[in-house]
Amino acid sequence: MNDQNNFFKKIYRKKELEKINEKIISLGNDTKFDVISFCNTRIFTTIIVFVVILYISKNSYIYAPFVAIGYYYLFYYIFIIKKINKRTSRLDYEALQFFEILTLTLESGRNLEEALKVTCDNVNSELSEEFKKALFEMNFGKSLIEALENMKKRIPSETINNIILNIIQTNQFGNSILDTMYNQIDFLREKQILEIKGKINKIPNKISIISVIFIVPLIMVLILGPYLIELIG
Repeated sequence: MNDQNNFFKKIYRKKELEKINEKIISLGNDTKFDVISFCNTRIFTTIIVFVVILYISKNSYIYAPFVAIGYYYLFYYIFIIKKINKRTSRLDYEALQFFEILTLTLESGRNLEEALKVTCDNVNSELSEEFKKALFEMNFGKSLIEALENMKKRIPSETINNIILNIIQTNQFGNSILDTMYNQIDFLREKQILEIKGKINKIPNKISIISVIFIVPLIMVLILGPYLIELIG
């Protein structure tokens, strides 16, 4: 393992390795590799793609390097960026329900830590699992603020991280946690409404594309079909 670490430190800059590692951490349970295995797999599969293209095609030495470079970055997009985007959407979708129940629990008079425990026990979601990890860390001596700060590193959603930051600041400065949660829930509702409106607005464009690809050619065939049959006859 130390030899691998030294090898990759020579190929990658330290900042690049740290950036990849941060992305992998934010994947949560969606990943089964660490930064070293990811880099290892990406390099060797890129070499394999390059060699295969050289072998199967004439004059491939011209475009093989471009294909290999494209695969190198596509590998990162598919296994890191695309998964992060999916996880972000999933967490954002779960956020409204989780924080609504958390707010209702806080309204019953419980403090933040107790409210988080009750909410996590009653909500089955990926976001709830992340809060459970934070509560688990507190059992080993970390404060609530430290556990939430660590949680932010595992969450790729800026929306949720902003809510966590507001919770931390409210807890530090002794402001009303309920006022903070009311504001955050209003923001999440407005955000979901805007996203739904955005999807609705895209429907006409999708229908237009489908019409151009499938319906218009079919209409042309129906109109011109009889004339073509006469010409052929």
